[in-house]
Amino acid sequence: MNQAPLSPSAAGRHRAGRLSPGRIIVWGAFALALVAAPWVFTSSLALTMLSQIGYLIIICLSYNILLGQGGMLSFGHAVYTGLGSFIAIHAMNLAGQGTLPIPLVLIPVVGGLAGLFFAALLGFVTTRKSGTTFAMITLGIGELVASMALMFPGFFGGEGGITTDRVYGKPFFGISFGPALQVYYLIAAYCFICTALMFAFTGTPLGRMLNAVRDNPERVEFIGYNTQRVRYFAFIIAGFFAGVGGGLAAINFEIVTAADSVSVMRSGGYLLFTFLGGATFFFGPIIGAVLLVFASVLLSELSKAWLLYLGLVFLFMVMYAPGGIASLIMMNVRLARFGKLRGLLPSYLALTATALLAVLGFAAMVEMTYHLQLNAALGPQLPFMGTTLDARAPASWIGAAVLFAVGVGLFEWRRRDFRRRWEAIQEAIEHRMQRGEGA
Repeated sequence: MNQAPLSPSAAGRHRAGRLSPGRIIVWGAFALALVAAPWVFTSSLALTMLSQIGYLIIICLSYNILLGQGGMLSFGHAVYTGLGSFIAIHAMNLAGQGTLPIPLVLIPVVGGLAGLFFAALLGFVTTRKSGTTFAMITLGIGELVASMALMFPGFFGGEGGITTDRVYGKPFFGISFGPALQVYYLIAAYCFICTALMFAFTGTPLGRMLNAVRDNPERVEFIGYNTQRVRYFAFIIAGFFAGVGGGLAAINFEIVTAADSVSVMRSGGYLLFTFLGGATFFFGPIIGAVLLVFASVLLSELSKAWLLYLGLVFLFMVMYAPGGIASLIMMNVRLARFGKLRGLLPSYLALTATALLAVLGFAAMVEMTYHLQLNAALGPQLPFMGTTLDARAPASWIGAAVLFAVGVGLFEWRRRDFRRRWEAIQEAIEHRMQRGEGA
């Protein structure tokens, strides 16, 4: 019997286990970026953000085991991250007292084992169902654990949380982990190892079967596999890596609070940014982790309306790019491979310029509205993008509205032209692929 040729996506999965030169370059560049990042971005704020990005990459990738690879929409992933953080910080306190002989470099593993334990315990219930029922069960468990934080203040520390000191015991090869740079490199090492392990998981029989359960669970059951067991094992693995990320967060901040660790809002953040990064691609959650840090650290400082902007971005991504930012990148990589990207660059520039006009006009109206509602006592003047707006002056509102309307009109005009160009290029690419070019 002749074997049918593999599709590009199937061929990519078929090569998942091979150590190709391209893959060596990618992983080498990833390791180099982790090592060089604190020497390129030297401020203390940048180092703090890099540390957060490191452990959030692990957490978002672990969540994507459920969402992207298994098709399991979970609203309670912060449970395993947060409980891993609490177990890790209690272990650090015991180690500091001399009760538990464990070095700091192994504390993330303690958090991972805690996440694994709770995932095995709670996942046995949640993975018995799939689809919407699974999502609702995870939401209920998330609310349950969040409410338990007030019931057990001895473990969760009440509203103040649990604090610790990461500098204890003998230095590890002369490293005390007191300076933030040393903590960053500990996080970076775990980030690289965990990312490699989770990528390797995608090529294992369990990882392939998890994709099959996501795509066609009835067929998987028909050929003799237990879909609930596949989901359960994947849930446990995701819980372990989530706990590792939680343990690193506890080391980084030296404090864990229930409001920031096990809340449903935290689980929603993991879902939101994993989706924005691109749940259908392995590197998508890495992009999502970077966006999560930038939104929570920088965007929140720039505007009180940052959640409004974030919600609108999520809305437009769901409507127009459900594959996330990673899918947009890969589509343009495809264009570049066929030599078609350069022809679209003028259209991209035009779309970007017109979109910026609309965004500036809309943001000006939003900022003036927030200023009148929240900062009216400070006067009507507010700084905005290097200029000053008067929230009570009709001219400011008219100017912002005109800028928004003109930007939207020009964007729609350029979008239609771009769509015609895009469809023509896609047809040309399909014809070349049918002729066997660029396969």
